[in-house]
Amino acid sequence: MKTPSWFTVALGTVAALLPGCDVVNLQELKPGVSTAAEVRSRMGNPAQEFRNADGTVTWEFNRQPNGTECYMITIGADQVMQKIEQVLTEANLAKIVAGMDRDDVRRLIGAPGSKVTYQNSQEEVWDWRVAGTIPTEEAHFHVHFDPTSGLVKRTSRRVEIRG
Repeated sequence: MKTPSWFTVALGTVAALLPGCDVVNLQELKPGVSTAAEVRSRMGNPAQEFRNADGTVTWEFNRQPNGTECYMITIGADQVMQKIEQVLTEANLAKIVAGMDRDDVRRLIGAPGSKVTYQNSQEEVWDWRVAGTIPTEEAHFHVHFDPTSGLVKRTSRRVEIRG
């Protein structure tokens, strides 16, 4: 049975109005086809823009503090989308090591959901909510910075069981 055209239009309208509908919006964006204007129309304005050495720009669409995704979408000099990447992955989290600076961390996994400075331990801790291994887990990834130098001291994790 064919989907009525009014339903397709209604679904598209609702998806465009709700930024939380990433699943629908991301399925519609096609690397090599979708334009920068279409990305903005579907995803909204990026939280951050990173200029790349090759002339491309990467836009950050962060779903922190309540979501567990951060999408980096790369736009070419021709204003056509080149790629979409969900960056809050185990592979990217493993790349964060002592000595990296705040800008490097932000560029790799996006802005944290929260930042807290602990005077006694001399640490600034950035927190990201990340996907747990089971649905009842709420998992967090932390990066601990030296507040003076701005460099990573270590990383840690916290997992809470819900429900």
